[in-house]
Amino acid sequence: MNTDDTDKKYLLITSQYSVEQIRQILDNVYRTESRRVLATLIRLLGDFDRAEDAMHDAFRIALEQWQRDGVPANPRAWLVSTGRFKAIDQLRHRARSDEIPLEPLAEQLASPISQVDLDKAQVEDDRLRLIFTCCHPALSLEARVALTLREVCDLTTEEIANAFLTSPSTLAQRIVRAKAKIRDAHIPFEVPSPDDLPDRLDAVLSVIYLVFNEGYYASSGESVTRSDLSSEAIRLGRLLMELLPEPKVVGLVALMLLHESRRNARTSPAGDLVLFEDQDRSLWNGDLIAEGQSLVARAFAMGRINPYTLQAAIAAIHAEAKTPSETDWAEIVDLYDVLRRVAGPSPIMELNRAAAIAMRDGPLAGLELIDAILARGELKDYALAHSARAELCRRLERTAEAQSSYERALSLTKQEPERRFIERRLAELVV
Repeated sequence: MNTDDTDKKYLLITSQYSVEQIRQILDNVYRTESRRVLATLIRLLGDFDRAEDAMHDAFRIALEQWQRDGVPANPRAWLVSTGRFKAIDQLRHRARSDEIPLEPLAEQLASPISQVDLDKAQVEDDRLRLIFTCCHPALSLEARVALTLREVCDLTTEEIANAFLTSPSTLAQRIVRAKAKIRDAHIPFEVPSPDDLPDRLDAVLSVIYLVFNEGYYASSGESVTRSDLSSEAIRLGRLLMELLPEPKVVGLVALMLLHESRRNARTSPAGDLVLFEDQDRSLWNGDLIAEGQSLVARAFAMGRINPYTLQAAIAAIHAEAKTPSETDWAEIVDLYDVLRRVAGPSPIMELNRAAAIAMRDGPLAGLELIDAILARGELKDYALAHSARAELCRRLERTAEAQSSYERALSLTKQEPERRFIERRLAELVV
């Protein structure tokens, strides 16, 4: 395809770039715009796989054409237009090859893309449409969350599998089946009506929170956090709060803001992990804390208690304490008890509650609870559970047990700062 196949109004002819410079530009565009491009292509093409192929074709063509013709003034619009035309060309080629009859869709797609199709508001609507399509009730809850994490937020199957505590191959199959279900059942690419919206909300909130968690504490890689993911989750949460200001939406946004407020204190200048009790609280973001606390109060005032608001209330208590010793651990444990009644049993929540009880009643009380959780086998492959156990054993001077638990955590972690932290702890035990 040459530049005549695209809408020239998106091009800005500039001085030529090297291939490496174009690759760097495209890498940045992919990070910032690819999910928007994909969402709009899904709306325009009506098919997940066709849209994904079109997007990747557009980026491939950009690598060739941008070096020659210049970088577009609006890269996202150029990629959408190019990807759409490429999909049309492929449909026509298949028809000429008698592989399939000419689809009516090809003729429909041949009409020009209007500016309305590509303006900012429309693109943001596309992303919201994509979230709710991925979270359609015809899909299982696990499939809704996995598909949205993959398609909306571009998490890898490995990252999603870590969030689900399952294998990448299982997640990949789940995503393939979810796409097939959407295609075969003709699930519409749209935001639900106001009457249907509340029933679809829980899956969407689960998606947003899992995205945030991956950004807040990355499952793998060189960094403790991934600000791109946590920022995206907060942005999506704010959009959803505007659309549907329900208590659980407000509570989730409050929870994310209160956690995000601690980002700058969670790693050292060298990128090493800093435990919560060792953080420099002067680095916490006061504006995010104030906004989060305000939203907690707003959510409680709405009168319907939910797990997100309760977790946000726990985070607010942490934010209020000037030092770790001033933290009201008794109130935090009480809130975890309410959370357990409202949300039902959850091994991760039980682990967090055990850590709070260890702070309130001493490390032995927390250790007994963690041992009970691990004995049930629910978190046997969860690195943070073994790290928590190791920390309590270390405080109790049960060195052999601490060493064994640290080693188990080390074998499970895929995050380099966490690995370095555990290795330091193990070295300290030997001294």
